Amino acid sequence: MKVRLGYVAIALNLEKVTSSSTVTFKRYININSEEERLKKLKIVTYSNIKALEQILNYNIENNLHFYRLTSNLIPLATHPDVMWDFRKYFKYDFKYIGKIIKENNIRIDAHPDQFNVINSDKENVVKNTIRNLNIQVDIFEDMNYEDGKMVIHIGGARGGKEQSIKRFIDNLEKFPSRIKNRLILENDDKSFTAKEVLEICEETNLPMVLDVHHYNCNNEGEDLKDLLGRIFDTWKNESLPPKIHFSSPREFENDRKHSDYIDVDAFIEFLEFVKQNVDKDFDVMIEAKQKDLTLIKLVNDLKEKRKDFRYIDESTIEI
Repeated sequence: MKVRLGYVAIALNLEKVTSSSTVTFKRYININSEEERLKKLKIVTYSNIKALEQILNYNIENNLHFYRLTSNLIPLATHPDVMWDFRKYFKYDFKYIGKIIKENNIRIDAHPDQFNVINSDKENVVKNTIRNLNIQVDIFEDMNYEDGKMVIHIGGARGGKEQSIKRFIDNLEKFPSRIKNRLILENDDKSFTAKEVLEICEETNLPMVLDVHHYNCNNEGEDLKDLLGRIFDTWKNESLPPKIHFSSPREFENDRKHSDYIDVDAFIEFLEFVKQNVDKDFDVMIEAKQKDLTLIKLVNDLKEKRKDFRYIDESTIEI
């Protein structure tokens, strides 16, 4: 069983390199002319894309094969009063980024912000969600990266869970295929349990990402052993292996906030659990405050604790 580890957005080993620089709307509207406003957006976007290139090259040099894009790559791309045509100016830059990703077999995905709510009972929120997710798909398409996926939570439970789930499925029908084909559904730490999300995935034929920490914080007593095989089966029609989210609580058991690093003993326990119950390759997105430093430390901690594991490279383990 091979396990690849990934990290989120920021490479802390690269000082002062960020692909998340932004332009606030207030700052944008205070720029005197449309020409200067566009110029500012283009400058910041180009800086973010060049930073992304640096991060990807850092990942390649350090054998880090799994990475989550920032949601802030294109400033004001989703703002309803801006909505500028970034593709017109950066299509070939994204094509080059996609070339780097594909030639080096890096897995890339995205986790759009929490204000994207598919099961909202407000029509304008659903329309905005479609607009925002379409923009992320635009980026993947300009990268020519067919494996690009977006992780989404089910949303809120207004009106009760049963109605909220029905609303999610009904609203999803209105979404264009270009979005639905790239969605992954995730259990959350407050509302929708892993079991509930799994049942939605099985009905909608979407893959599921299990967030282990969210499961620990929010479950109704269901045994993960009974769910794991079915969760992995939601990936049977995908070109990539299943993915898992893993984090450790910051201060106390089931603290919803993420810690800086990963509890290595809890991680080993989870790896052995998957080996015993499924024994299939999968990828793990490490969600921790120290980003790539956490991933590196975790592998070093694993090497100290479990010399019986095989360490294929700096981020890939075989057990």
